[in-house]
Amino acid sequence: MSPGAAVSAVVSALADIPPAEWVAVVLALAYLLLAVRQSLWCWACAAASSAIYLVLFARGGLVMQAALQVFYIAMAGYGWWSWRGGSRVEGEPLPVSRWSARRHAAAASVVLAATLATVGVVAGDRGGVVPYVDAFVAWASVLTTWMVARKVLENWLYWIVIDAVAAALYWSQGFHATACLFVLYVVIAVRGYFAWRTDLPRAAAPDGRVHG
Repeated sequence: MSPGAAVSAVVSALADIPPAEWVAVVLALAYLLLAVRQSLWCWACAAASSAIYLVLFARGGLVMQAALQVFYIAMAGYGWWSWRGGSRVEGEPLPVSRWSARRHAAAASVVLAATLATVGVVAGDRGGVVPYVDAFVAWASVLTTWMVARKVLENWLYWIVIDAVAAALYWSQGFHATACLFVLYVVIAVRGYFAWRTDLPRAAAPDGRVHG
């Protein structure tokens, strides 16, 4: 396919996107941009976007992605509560923190195990790689959303990988606006990492380390 034909194909695909998906995309983009700024309102946008995607993904046959939206809606409520101070006695905003290498390894192992354990349910009568990618993106997103809610710095590094994989998945399944959004997410995730990293000195423990 020539470059001109490729561009035409992309433009045509974007023109066929339903309004509901565009609304979900705008809200999802607002969520991430507000999350970079550590604004509580990111969680309100997340809940609204996820409610729309829940319907869209269920209709599109992406079982794990639809189920993931239910989790996102619940986490939006938790994230709002946690960022406001949550169970902290002082009621102070939650600080940015980091995880140890051992904790990251354990988290990655759980995601892999959950992916392999559920891929059969996701696959149904379908074959190929899509069910594996669907399950991986869903479980990895569950973990990383929890990291965002707890303001763990490395969540942004996780999102760079997840969003790149998700973009390919969504494009292959006809969610073209969402795929483009996730490509943009990769760029924003890089910005988010460096923006949150500047807050680490204020979150440092007396021994000089930052705890999650």
